[in-house]
Formats: sequence, C-alpha cells, structure tokens
Amino acid sequence: MTDPPARGNRAAQTGLRRWYVRPALRALVVSVLAVSCLALQAGCGGERQDANAPTGEFPVEVVAAEFPEDQKLAKSSELVITVRNAGDETMPNVAVTVDGFQYRKRDDGELADPARPAFAIEGDKVEIGGFPEAKDASPAGCETAFVDTWACGRLEPGEEKEFRWRLTPVKAGEWTVGWRVSPALYGDAVAVASAGSEPRGEFRVTVSDKAPQARVADDGVTVITED
Repeated sequence: MTDPPARGNRAAQTGLRRWYVRPALRALVVSVLAVSCLALQAGCGGERQDANAPTGEFPVEVVAAEFPEDQKLAKSSELVITVRNAGDETMPNVAVTVDGFQYRKRDDGELADPARPAFAIEGDKVEIGGFPEAKDASPAGCETAFVDTWACGRLEPGEEKEFRWRLTPVKAGEWTVGWRVSPALYGDAVAVASAGSEPRGEFRVTVSDKAPQARVADDGVTVITED
C-alpha cells in the first residue's frame, strides 16, 4: 500500500497548481477581453462606426420611382428608384430602404420565423474565380448588413444614382411596397425632398394568381412568356 504524500509535499503540489492555473486563467480573461474589444470597439476605446457620421439635411430629388401595379405569379418585373443630389454638399453614402418584399404569415404556433417572401430577388449568372455563381439582381456593389437596405456610396452635387431590382412575385394578393431615401447609413443626417418632406413613397401592387404562359422559341433556348 502506498503511503500518502508528506504534508510538505502536498503543500508544494498545491502551490504548483496555483502557480500554473492562475496565469492560465489570466490568459483566458485577456483573450476574452481582446475579442470583446474587437467586437465592441466603442466600449474599449476604439472609434465608433458613427463617430464621424454626417449631420444636417441633404436635398434630394426623386427622378424616377417605377414598379408595375399589376403583376402575375412567376413573371419578373423591375423596381427602379432614381435619385439626384439636389444640394450643394456631397451625400456620404446614398441609400434606399425597401419595405414589402416580405410579409408576415399568421403565427399558428409552429413558425419560428413568420416572415415569408412576397417578392423574390432574382439571380444573375456571374463567374467568381472561374466558377459559375448566382448574384442577386439588386443594386450592384450596394449590399449592406441592414435588412432590405442598399447603400451605393458618395453622390456628388447634381449627380444621379439609379437603384434597380429585378423581382418575381411568389405570392398572389395585394401588396404595398414602400421605399425611402437616406444620405448615409449612420448619423443624424436626413434626406429632404421638396417642401422639406422625406423622399419616400410606396407602390400598391396586385399580383394575380394566374401564372403567365411560357413556351420555348424556335431556337430551342429562348423562353417566351405570354400573358
């Protein structure tokens, strides 16, 4: 039978464990704080995303706002919003937010997410690294982390920017698609139209449940849709 370790040896072993564990815990705490600092720069002395955000009013002219009022299932249409910088200052990051691509399905107690698409953004065929991919047919290079918001960068005085989406209705019914223009994603800056109103609007769309008829043209490739 092995004798238990001497009292002095046990103390020495306890001291060794303390010497080993505490630095490890300190390293873990430092690592967690470092990650937190990266995620929350504002709380660790870093610069906030909106630290240099613009303020004030930016005059905007809505040159075009188009979306068909009568549509059919599975037949694509284009939503177009064209804005012009009508002021004397550069808009830092002109953006358009669209509400109405989705609707909320009545919760029957079994839905984790009641949001369902009313309009689907179509895909464009592109090549990335030599491989075929699909990219949303929405304003190119204007994607953001915000839901249904596209920001296309600086807009100089007098310049215009066109926002264009190619959409396909996937749910029949009557829908309201709203939109609004902003001069930037952060800060207190606001876009103003004539008479100081906010540049915004909405489309009231009726989607028929009668899908368009489709056929293949004589070339065997082109698909022709007919009402």
